[in-house]
Amino acid sequence: MFDAFTKVVSQADARGEFLATGQLDALSQMVAESNKRMDTVNRITSNASSIVANAARSLFAEQPQLIAPGGNAYTSRRMAACLRDMEIILRYVTYAIFAGDASVLDDRCLNGLRETYLALGTPGASVAIGVQKMKEAALAIASDPNGITRGDCNSLMSEVGSYFDRAASAVG
Repeated sequence: MFDAFTKVVSQADARGEFLATGQLDALSQMVAESNKRMDTVNRITSNASSIVANAARSLFAEQPQLIAPGGNAYTSRRMAACLRDMEIILRYVTYAIFAGDASVLDDRCLNGLRETYLALGTPGASVAIGVQKMKEAALAIASDPNGITRGDCNSLMSEVGSYFDRAASAVG
């Protein structure tokens, strides 16, 4: 797992080069926007339970067969496992946001997840829809301009969305 700084230094070191001006500028911009990044992580973390619960509620309203007898989320044990998995994905997305790098999400959460779901008979497409619903909720919460560091957050919100898209793609 690398944060953005370690990744840039590691790549430059592997090539035996100094850091390029563009790389330094990008890292400098990341530092300048660190308060916005932390505000985003704090908002998502503080609202994690409602993000997961509302995404699951919406998913099950659209796909009631999942919670019907014989469905993948039927019985409280399976429902709890579904909510747990959604929460784990959301948690690792927040780690990626904080680090500014998706490697922790890939390495510790997504690698092998699709295969696990296939082996368990879990519909990956439904999980991917649940992740997209979490994305929508997280972006709405994170992009609310009240009570956070002022400034343009478009690139950060795009980055946040990309981590959710990456997770949805990995399971779908």
